[in-house]
Amino acid sequence: MQTVDFSRSFLTFRTDWTKKPSSTASHKPPYTLNTVRIRLECVCTIEDAQGYREDFALGASCKTEVVGAKRDLWLQPNADFRPIYGRTKFMNLKTYAQVDQSVDFYPPKSEKQSERQVGDIAEAFDDGGVEIVHAKGEVLQSDQEVVEATLANESLVATTRLSTPRYTVTLTYPVKTMNANQRDWVYQTDTGPVLLPDLDLEPDELISGMELAFAAFNHPDWVEFIVREPVPVGEGVGVYHYARPIRWDAHNQVIRLRS
Repeated sequence: MQTVDFSRSFLTFRTDWTKKPSSTASHKPPYTLNTVRIRLECVCTIEDAQGYREDFALGASCKTEVVGAKRDLWLQPNADFRPIYGRTKFMNLKTYAQVDQSVDFYPPKSEKQSERQVGDIAEAFDDGGVEIVHAKGEVLQSDQEVVEATLANESLVATTRLSTPRYTVTLTYPVKTMNANQRDWVYQTDTGPVLLPDLDLEPDELISGMELAFAAFNHPDWVEFIVREPVPVGEGVGVYHYARPIRWDAHNQVIRLRS
């Protein structure tokens, strides 16, 4: 079988200010050209019975920065930044020290940057897209095989399939943290973040409803997520935290990558 090789799968976007200003920037860059390459952390494939199918790719976390400066590389206030790309649209997640914190755009606009900025890839960037590289994989058939592969430091990928009356969702993600018990042959994933879609939305709205979650399972038939959401920590103050548990009936597989 084939599965995603996350070590070679990337999301990229290029800004070229000689052609058009970036619609996602919050500062004037020192240079007019920059291409960003971000490793993927999850591929979320959504399908329906009418033939709709789309891959949504989650990029790894990075921080807001000034690229190429001689000093003061980190923007203040600083944000955790994660891009999510669909076929034609993107959503940038920016998380500051507290919920609802934001900064101005550059060049200035009438509104501030949203924590969840959704846009068209072709309009926002000079170029951009996702390259998902596949490699040979082997589905591990038993708990013992999963434990043994874990303790042998094999590269592992998980797939989790979710279904509603309208959509089928397949999450594919690298297993970055795994628990393994070779006495009782018990394993448990604890890994993320992954993309968790709002499956009540129409296809063209799905990207705007994506949330981040960590996934855990120790059985092929169900999965539990812990979902990132705003959490109050004081009067009028909230932070984003992985706090809300959800359990889904699912079909899970653990796959060993073959070189």
